[in-house]
Amino acid sequence: MNLELQKGSRSRILAAVILGIVAIFVIRLFYLQVIQHDYYVGLAKEEQESRFVIPASRGQIYALNGAVPVELVMNTKIYTVFADPVTIQDKAKVVETLRKVAGGNVRTDFDKLLDRTDTRYQILATKLTRIQADKIKAEGLNGIGFQELSQRYYPEGGLAGQVLGFVNAAGEGTYGIEGFEDSNLKGKDGLLQAVTDVSNVPLTIGNNNIKTPKKDGKNIVLSIDRNVQSKAESVLAAGLSRTGATQGSVIVMDPYSGKVMAMANLPTYNPSEFNKVEDAALFNNNAISVAYEPGSTLKTYTLATGIDKGVVKTSDTYNNTDSIKIGDNYVVGNATKGRTGIISFQTALTWSLNTGFVTIAQRLGDGSSVNRSARDTMYQYFHDKF
Repeated sequence: MNLELQKGSRSRILAAVILGIVAIFVIRLFYLQVIQHDYYVGLAKEEQESRFVIPASRGQIYALNGAVPVELVMNTKIYTVFADPVTIQDKAKVVETLRKVAGGNVRTDFDKLLDRTDTRYQILATKLTRIQADKIKAEGLNGIGFQELSQRYYPEGGLAGQVLGFVNAAGEGTYGIEGFEDSNLKGKDGLLQAVTDVSNVPLTIGNNNIKTPKKDGKNIVLSIDRNVQSKAESVLAAGLSRTGATQGSVIVMDPYSGKVMAMANLPTYNPSEFNKVEDAALFNNNAISVAYEPGSTLKTYTLATGIDKGVVKTSDTYNNTDSIKIGDNYVVGNATKGRTGIISFQTALTWSLNTGFVTIAQRLGDGSSVNRSARDTMYQYFHDKF
C-alpha cells in the first residue's frame, strides 16, 4: 500500500515538473512571438534590409541672355567602375577593355586589384563619361559594376569664375555663389530602405521603399548678362595688356535699377579645374572683397548727403574757380579744367569737379570749412542709408 502511494506521489511530482517545463516553454514562446514580436521583426529587417541615400540634385545657376536664362553651372553624370574580383571570369578582357575605353581614368594598379580575393569591392576607374560607361557595359563583363555620380559642370569655362565659385571634393560649395548659397543649392538627400542580396544589391525598389523623399536644391538666376560679362572680361584683358597691369576688376551696373550685369576679375580660373589653382587668393572675388579708395564714386554719396540734409539741390549753383582752399594750406583742384564760372551742382557731378563737392562738404559743416560736424554728418548718412 505504501509502495503504491509512493509511486503515485512520484508520478504526480514528475507530471508537475513536466507541466512546469512545458508551461515555461509556452510562456517563453508567447513572450518571444507575441510580446516581443515587433522587436524581433525589426532585428530581422535590419539583417535583411539596407539603407541607401537618395542624393539630392544640386540646383543650377543661370545668367541672362537678354531676358532668357542660360546655364552657367549645371550638373552632369559621371561614373565609377568597380569590380568584384571573386566573380571576374575573363580578367584579360576586363583589363583590355578598361585600358582601351577608360584610358587615363583608370587606377594605375587596377589590373593587380583584380587578383585580390580578400575583398569583393575594388574601384578600378573614376570620372568616366556616360559614353565611356556605356561602351564598357556593352562588353557584358562579369564582375564589373557601375556607380552613377553627379558632378558640377561649367559650360562657359572660366567665365565669371570668381562670381560662381566651385564645389569641392566633399560636395561643399566653396567661394562665390556656390559657397554663399550652398544651403539653398545643395537640397536635402532622401533615404531608401530595401531588402538586399548577399552583395548588398536591392532586390526590389518601389515607392514603398522610400522612407524620406529627396528634396532637390533650388535653381538661382543671377542678374549677370552672359554677353555683357563676356565683353567686360575681354575689355579688361585688353586693358591689362595695354597698361602692363597684373590684375584688374570691372563691375557693370544698370544705372536705373542698380542690378549688376557683369562682374569681371583677371586673372581668373576655371571652376571645373579648381584643383589646379596653386594660389588660393585667385578664388577671391576682388571686385567686392578687396578694399579700394572710392575715388570720385564718393561724390554721388556726398551730393546725396547734401540733398538729404537740405543744404543743396542739384539745380543750385556755385562759383567754380577750378580750385578751392581747405584750411590754411591744402588746395583741392579739378582734374577737368575749364568749366569755370557759375555752374550748377548737377554740372559739377557730370564733369566730376572736385570743387563742387568740397563746397557741399563745407555747407554740411560751418559753411566755410570741412569740420568735424561735416564729417560726422556724412558718416552717419552713409551708416544709416547704406
